[in-house]
Amino acid sequence: MTTPAELGESTEISVDLVALQRQTLNSLRLSQIPGQAAVAASVAVVTLLASDMLGSDRWAGLGGAAMTIGAAIAAVPLATAMRRRGRRPGLTVAFAIAAVGAVLAGAAGQFSWFWLLIIGMFVFGSGQAAVLQSRYVATDLAPEHQRASAVAAIVWVGTLGAVVGPLLTPWSKRLGRSMGLEELVGPYVVGAVLFAIAAVVVWWRLRPDPLRVIGGIDPRAAPGNPFGHVRTSLGEIRRAPLALLGLTVMAGSQAAMVAVMTMTPPHMKDHGHADLSAVVIAVHIFGMFGLAPVIGRFVDRIGPVTAAGWGAAVLGGGTVLSVVGGYVPALMFIGLFLLGVGWSIGLIAGTTLLTNGVSEAARVPAQGTSDLMMSLCGAVAAFGSGFIKDSLGFHILADAATVLAGAMLVSAWYIRARQRRGLLV
Repeated sequence: MTTPAELGESTEISVDLVALQRQTLNSLRLSQIPGQAAVAASVAVVTLLASDMLGSDRWAGLGGAAMTIGAAIAAVPLATAMRRRGRRPGLTVAFAIAAVGAVLAGAAGQFSWFWLLIIGMFVFGSGQAAVLQSRYVATDLAPEHQRASAVAAIVWVGTLGAVVGPLLTPWSKRLGRSMGLEELVGPYVVGAVLFAIAAVVVWWRLRPDPLRVIGGIDPRAAPGNPFGHVRTSLGEIRRAPLALLGLTVMAGSQAAMVAVMTMTPPHMKDHGHADLSAVVIAVHIFGMFGLAPVIGRFVDRIGPVTAAGWGAAVLGGGTVLSVVGGYVPALMFIGLFLLGVGWSIGLIAGTTLLTNGVSEAARVPAQGTSDLMMSLCGAVAAFGSGFIKDSLGFHILADAATVLAGAMLVSAWYIRARQRRGLLV
């Protein structure tokens, strides 16, 4: 039990950790839905907005890339801020900054200033970083054997935001027109409001701060050089085989999934199935988020190391099927679904491994560093996938993702073998 003095809150004599974890998860769910919806709504229109500004599709992907890079760069400062002040102020400020980014991106669309769109989307990425790091907050109060289920509870609710965001797009476009704005500016107005709602929910409900309850806040932790924090955290992760496997699985799953998913619609178009690509992506997104509660229980039951191997195998199966899926549409549906499920297993198992694998003092900075690496791998994969497809073909891109999945599988087998010999706990 924890006393009110330790919490810095006016609460009861002691805190029921089970009830507090339930309250924390509910608060994160309520913030995750508007936060994820804002991100998804932006993804649905940012390429179109950039293309309209530039009059060409060639560099239209820069808007989405700016958001991903912004999320990557925000990950470490956000983790550092939470280490010093707690989860509640860290997430609140990150969502508030993202709301400002949405306003900047909307202004860019209104005045056709592409440079401002890039800045706005970069700042907007803070919201994506907050959405991602919410899954770590879910593990703060969870017992070790239930951490995967806690992560899954937050990943799953992202399904609602991922679906709601794009569904709001037609309405938000009409809203923009009714306000006298350009049509594609409306989604950013709505995005700013959604991020503001997420910030208010976190600030109002996430108390007492779960990181404060477990004694994970260190007000003396200096902000310092972000690159120095990254080097220190990577050193901690390298010295912890389980954490290193977790980072490898998360970053590798992100890179393989993003590369194949990004080029799936053009690949299907090449084979005359363009009309099915939107449905395939919807099935893929369901695979990413829809089965998370089941996957969380699966990871807790068999252990995150074994689950990481299963995730790599499922993801690899999805990439193999996607190679021939352009010729057989049914296989593309199955392949992209498996790609999403494999990513989900990798994310949940990898998050659990990283959280369990490092010391409590190093945990929050390591979480920020892992999200930095994961986002950067996703950004590189998204940016490079088009060049690989155009130069070498979709099959080479998917085969490379298969090789990456195989490497993750071998890594999981190796760590599992060391565990069985008693070399790792």
